Amino acid sequence: MSESELSKTYHPSGVEKRLYQYWEGRGFFAPVMEKGGSSYCIMIPPPNVTGSLHMGHAFQDTIMDALIRYHRMRGDRTLWQTGTDHAGIATQMVVERQLEAEGKSRHDLGREAFERRVWQWKESSGGTIVQQLRRMGASCDWDRERFTMDRELSHAVTEVFVRLYDEGLIYRGKRLVNWDPVLRTAVSDLEVLSEKEEGQLWHVRYPLADGSGYLVVATTRPETLLGDTAVAVHPEDDRHISLIGAKVILPLTGREIPVIGDAYVDPEFGSGCVKITPAHDFNDYAVGERHGLPVINIFSPDASINENAPEVYRGLDRFAARKKVIEDLEALGLLDKVEPHELMVPRGDRTRAIIEPLLTDQWFVKAGPLAEKAMQAVTEGRIRFVPAHWEKTYFEWMRNIQDWCISRQIWWGHRIPAWYGPDGRIFVCNCEETVYELAAEHYGAPVALERDSDVLDTWFSSALWPFSTLGWPDATLELETFYPTNVLVTGFDIIFFWVARMIMMGIEFTGEVPFRDVYITGLIRDAEGNKMSKSKGNILDPLDLIDGIELEALVAKRTRDMMQPHLAQRIEKATRKEFPQGIPAYGADALRFTMASLATQGRDIKFDLGRIEGYRNFCNKLWNASRFVLMNTQGETNGPHPGEEFMSVADRWILAKLKRVKVDVTRALDEYRFNDYAHHIYQFLWGVFCDWYLEMVKPVLYGEDVAVGSKVAARATMLGVLEESLRLLHPLMPFITEELWLRVAPLAGRSGESIMLAAWPVEDPLAAHEELVEKEMDWVISLVTTVRTLRAELDLPPGKPLRMMVMGGDEAVGRLERQGRIISVLARIESWSRVGEAPGDDHAVGVLEDLRLFIPLSGLLDVEAEVLRLRKGLEKLEKELGTVEKKLTNPSFIERAKPEVVEKERAKEAELKEKQFGLKEALRRLEKMGKAS
Repeated sequence: MSESELSKTYHPSGVEKRLYQYWEGRGFFAPVMEKGGSSYCIMIPPPNVTGSLHMGHAFQDTIMDALIRYHRMRGDRTLWQTGTDHAGIATQMVVERQLEAEGKSRHDLGREAFERRVWQWKESSGGTIVQQLRRMGASCDWDRERFTMDRELSHAVTEVFVRLYDEGLIYRGKRLVNWDPVLRTAVSDLEVLSEKEEGQLWHVRYPLADGSGYLVVATTRPETLLGDTAVAVHPEDDRHISLIGAKVILPLTGREIPVIGDAYVDPEFGSGCVKITPAHDFNDYAVGERHGLPVINIFSPDASINENAPEVYRGLDRFAARKKVIEDLEALGLLDKVEPHELMVPRGDRTRAIIEPLLTDQWFVKAGPLAEKAMQAVTEGRIRFVPAHWEKTYFEWMRNIQDWCISRQIWWGHRIPAWYGPDGRIFVCNCEETVYELAAEHYGAPVALERDSDVLDTWFSSALWPFSTLGWPDATLELETFYPTNVLVTGFDIIFFWVARMIMMGIEFTGEVPFRDVYITGLIRDAEGNKMSKSKGNILDPLDLIDGIELEALVAKRTRDMMQPHLAQRIEKATRKEFPQGIPAYGADALRFTMASLATQGRDIKFDLGRIEGYRNFCNKLWNASRFVLMNTQGETNGPHPGEEFMSVADRWILAKLKRVKVDVTRALDEYRFNDYAHHIYQFLWGVFCDWYLEMVKPVLYGEDVAVGSKVAARATMLGVLEESLRLLHPLMPFITEELWLRVAPLAGRSGESIMLAAWPVEDPLAAHEELVEKEMDWVISLVTTVRTLRAELDLPPGKPLRMMVMGGDEAVGRLERQGRIISVLARIESWSRVGEAPGDDHAVGVLEDLRLFIPLSGLLDVEAEVLRLRKGLEKLEKELGTVEKKLTNPSFIERAKPEVVEKERAKEAELKEKQFGLKEALRRLEKMGKAS
């Protein structure tokens, strides 16, 4: 096979890997900085360096790459800035597990040696996800790849910290935080998973100090009563108003604590009395601040009981302490009752340990002043959310913003640039040498300083990503060219944790918003709308969809690390049933197109394998159509174009359709309507170009009586339309379009090293005469489709020539006369005639607008055999219809099934009824024919 020839079948794996190496090797992904015109930049949400590609990444990366490739073709200086996040806690855990397997801990190594060990891991194993991104076809500028712990980015992080501290926007204080007792560090809300669990509600008697009785207080965490500093009641609860200001004896401690009135209390919960433990509950902390209550922390960093509790409980693990507290309360007659209770339990997403609200010394960003400017940017329209309704979520979070805890008690990350003097004085500086000079100047002599051991929250460095990656604080050409960036593509779950913080930091340190648009994606769910999770066994790996995976490997992958044997068995059984042959290789293009086709703004995506199979077939269809075009143009005269007088109506029609799809596709991309983009180009290439135009053009290409000029015009049109269509499709299907374009473009009179560097097709509005051609040929297609439907209903061979009679107005008959040749070829009509009245029942009847078609059936089919076939088909259909109707008349199904499942069944019922009507009509006509004969 020669270089220019295409293989008979398309094998994506070999093509995709070869072409990606070609693109990256030639530097096609890098922006041409010397080029004039507009710039276009997208910042990739930096994936964790520990991570691997999942369906959410694949979806967002498809969207970003489509936009980047589109704007690159539009001639913009285009940068897709890539990189990875150092992922403090996650990365430290990976390396600590390695050390544990060696019988060591990080403390055995010491901090510096441990940090070196993490860097070694990062260099050897931390690049998995960037290689996977390449497999998706991501056209990032890999030469500019960044890592949040790079020297330049670390410098930016330190600079920001110091400036915020100097402005009074960073401070150190004792506040309540989410505390993971296994990791022994504060964690963000995003790293806390709250799930419903079955627990208990203990009702405890708190004796009144005057001996007049007791109050009953309900709690799900009896061990924390050791840190109670009040009992609260609602100030309008008649049962307890008289007790506000009284004292109770805190069980097991002997401490007197007050009864206070606060509207936070729900009078309907339990007895209407609530224990207040400011050091171990966020709501209680707020109540404590309102009432000036003392804050007693009873937990050590590992969540064991500390010296602030009675001696008998000190050193006990929190759950052992709970057991003893309950036993002691019962022994004293202070346990009123115990009830089963469902509650939300917060667990660390890494350790699964129950998170404790803990009062600790931490570093905080004063978020209020920064949030005001960030809200103003959205209010003024300098930043736009797509879909717009996410603005409401953004404002709700920002208006209720709390100060941001930015310190973490781990070793891997950006160390806080703060040192403590002998008297505890804090020195914050971006240079270690300078800080000792400052301290010496302050104390009048050199002194020893102790550096803060904490590191910064990973989200802190991520908040600087849009400008730190472009060289800030230096005034670089990249910063000038690409900042503000154009669009951020991200999920709704991190609007607050990342999007809002980037806006705050971007405005504070550059005076500009970090991006103009924020495109919010939905979640990727399975075909039934369920969230993908390991425990459900419904996770799909995008690389498995691209390259395929054998059944046994898939089963092993889905059941790996399953602690519960019954769960592993269930998942294995379901996997074997769903994928009896494993998952075939669909290729990156088919996966990307599937993602875009499902990307309806503001909605979660139900990922259906049937769709990706359909788009793999689309690749095959495009491949075969291109082979047809190449076989009919290679070695032939394809230009110069001989002129419009040699163009067939089919040529003029396809060019009009191309004009329309160029406008539709471009508008869809500009408006972030990726599903519409996919729909328009798919319908044009498969439903117009392949299914109709290539069939229409065959009589011109192969006709012996056709003028040479007409053949040249047909070949030129065919090549030109295919070449432009490949450019329109390229942002979503980069690989197959490149492979085909490199062969098609030279024949179409275009040159270039790559389709990604070719110009985006120019959109022109349709002229009036083009709209007329389009309307007429669309009518021709409808007529041919009507005839083909009659053939299918009567089981007539597709190639069997038919006679046709028509009855209708002059306009329709005029179209028939003008386009008779194309209709005859496409519908296999050997002759047609116009009649004034309908013929007898021995004719199949079709209707198209005001035109009625009649196909004489005499001699075309065995009426008796056809009646038998249709009866069997009707019987089978009615049985299926009965099953569906039974479901829809079952109240239990309607109530319990998901609305989309019910809707699917209703649509199926309507479709079956329509088919039933068609079959009955066909049977009626045939039975009448049989009687007549």
